Amino acid sequence: MIEEEQDFQENESEELYEHYSFTADGGQEVVRIDKYLLDRMPNTSRNKIQVAAKNGNVLVNQKTVKQNYKVKPGDVVSIVLPYPVRELELIPQDIPLDILFEDDALIVVNKPANMVVHPGYGNYTGTLVNALVYHFDNLPSRKDDFYGRPGLVHRLDKHTTGVMVVAKTEQALTDLAKQFFDRTTERRYHALVWGDVKEEEGTITGHIGRSLKNRKMMEVFPEGDYGKHAVTHYKVLRRYGYVTLVECKLETGRTHQIRTHFKYIGHPLFHDLEYGGDKILKGTTFTKYKQFVENCFELLPGQALHAKTLGFTHPVSKQWMAFDSELPEGFSRVLDKWETYSSFKME
Repeated sequence: MIEEEQDFQENESEELYEHYSFTADGGQEVVRIDKYLLDRMPNTSRNKIQVAAKNGNVLVNQKTVKQNYKVKPGDVVSIVLPYPVRELELIPQDIPLDILFEDDALIVVNKPANMVVHPGYGNYTGTLVNALVYHFDNLPSRKDDFYGRPGLVHRLDKHTTGVMVVAKTEQALTDLAKQFFDRTTERRYHALVWGDVKEEEGTITGHIGRSLKNRKMMEVFPEGDYGKHAVTHYKVLRRYGYVTLVECKLETGRTHQIRTHFKYIGHPLFHDLEYGGDKILKGTTFTKYKQFVENCFELLPGQALHAKTLGFTHPVSKQWMAFDSELPEGFSRVLDKWETYSSFKME
């Protein structure tokens, strides 16, 4: 009997990879690691496993091994893989893309608000992936070895804007998945939250799991093993009295992590439709103030959250790459309004 322990990253999390771990029992015959893994993993192929090994994504007893390694009794074998491509027809659509960088291995884009990343139930068209498929199909030097499918290793919520990297080859996809898993990427977000955040900087730690009351929402579970370990570092960039602009650095990438963590500490994101930020949570009872906030809400389709920067090691050149994106117009205009309002209030 083989003892198996599997840590499976939820398909709806920000990071789209999965981690498998297996412990070979005492009666395990000596066998090549690619065959050993192929017999134990669903929806994969020997080629995917070999690419993962080549990229250093296959470990035995916490050390990287090559694809011809022979598994022995007692070995702890682990592998990080990108999610298998969904069995879903991807419809190319000529949707404009804000491309920050592109080469044969990957593409970095600035995702706009109100755009879902991947087609799914209720959103089969109009997604970032639909736009990317069209873009890939119309490249002069298009390569067919990756089926023209964008390789997602992370995602942003529908109303969250900012920098995303997408792989164009299986080798790049596997390499980037390992970087996200190892937390060697660097991501910083700007968020406008309700209330005057007390500390200038801090860290929010708490397991995040699907809410037991509403399966569409996430929740922090500070005690016990339910949910997944999550850590968000933040620092205050600007105080406006009733709201605060913060910069967040993700140590982990759980579903709705920033939104859930800030609600947990009593500072929901401004105009967050799912987590209670679309109500007036701080401020006065004056009618003019209520109208001011509602005018701000109208500039944002959802939560005021922007993936400002992204850094990672290029899968081919191995050079460090860093990207920065400007706040979208709606977010910037909301900050301008709060700047004016807070200055007027101080006078």
